[in-house]
Amino acid sequence: MHTQRTVLLAGATGLVGGLMIEALLADPQVTTVHALSRRALRISHPKLRVHLVDFQTLPALPQVDEVYLALGTTIKVAGSQAAFRAVDLDANLAVAVAAVAAGARRVGVVSAAGADSTSSVFYNRTKGKLEDALKTLGFEGLVIARPSLLLDTREHLNQPARLGERIAIPVAKLLAPILPGTYRPVHARAVALALVRSVPATQGIVELPSDALIRLGTPAP
Repeated sequence: MHTQRTVLLAGATGLVGGLMIEALLADPQVTTVHALSRRALRISHPKLRVHLVDFQTLPALPQVDEVYLALGTTIKVAGSQAAFRAVDLDANLAVAVAAVAAGARRVGVVSAAGADSTSSVFYNRTKGKLEDALKTLGFEGLVIARPSLLLDTREHLNQPARLGERIAIPVAKLLAPILPGTYRPVHARAVALALVRSVPATQGIVELPSDALIRLGTPAP
């Protein structure tokens, strides 16, 4: 059985991050959730501590046991490749480095299917560079979630509609049974639950492709 834990989450206003914070707050073994955010959160909870920060100049962080990284954007929203990299790579990595200094021993990160630091695709290359950097920080446990297409809309987050997702999600649902496990579409809740369930006990590096996320993140009956 895991001991009482204090955790840190970056990206609570996003699709997966919002579901992760719900799961962490509901976990009786989590005593405090420190959420780093650029803007106020819509939720409140006795265990929740929200820290409004600039991810380019992070302050010293409170003592924590685990850190969850779910910061992400799109090139369209960010406006350029450099701005995308500043969020998906630089901000996540800055939080991880600061969390190590604050005592974090384990980390869970939302990456992507196809992540590879040597990829010719900018998106996959950026995600891969973050994974590679996290592996050098000396965490006792590192869980890398690599979801394929997320089967969820973002309307409730007041985020811009993603035309590609509107087209791809219905097609992916039809093709899901024949797609390779790595590229099987997955619900954001499964990604969130798989990370929250896996990180506390992980030793070493664990990579979770979409099919593993579906299996580990399926709510108990």
